[in-house]
Amino acid sequence: MLSAGREIFAQEGYQAASMEAISRAARVTRGAFYHHFDDKKALFDAVVVAMQVEAAATIQERARAQRKIRDRLTIGIDAYLDVCLEPAYGRIVIQEAPAVLGNQRYREIEEAHPMALLGATLNALKRDGEIAFDDMGLLTRLLDAMICKVAIMLPDADDARKLRKDAHKLFESLLTGLSQKEG
Repeated sequence: MLSAGREIFAQEGYQAASMEAISRAARVTRGAFYHHFDDKKALFDAVVVAMQVEAAATIQERARAQRKIRDRLTIGIDAYLDVCLEPAYGRIVIQEAPAVLGNQRYREIEEAHPMALLGATLNALKRDGEIAFDDMGLLTRLLDAMICKVAIMLPDADDARKLRKDAHKLFESLLTGLSQKEG
């Protein structure tokens, strides 16, 4: 049912997606659907969680190949931006999930998956003395917000490659400014 829900939500959007269409695509009866999910919103929540788990796995897989933590951060950001450019992810997770699930639930899901990786990487940089900032939760949330804003801007950018490059320069400048090391 998750894959059917994902497909229908991506094509039609949450509001237009009908339980009948989702049940038909999943090849289950409406009764079987309601056996697994309380309602359409519960299915949508499960789809968002699954997509965030997949996003985190993609980020982790691409970033772990890097030896340096700073390189893992850069590759991880690029991997996340690539995920955000996928039409289903863009529509379901970025555009609709905050409104459908509410900001609190959306934040819980985000913080448990992609943002958790970002926070772990930033904490590793702090442990290695590359960041001198006390409130790592604040830093993680602010950097995440910046990355998400870039993700929203990318599809409409005149030069997406330049936007990414400029964003990485900004992220790097921010982290360099928080560094204990001189230079």
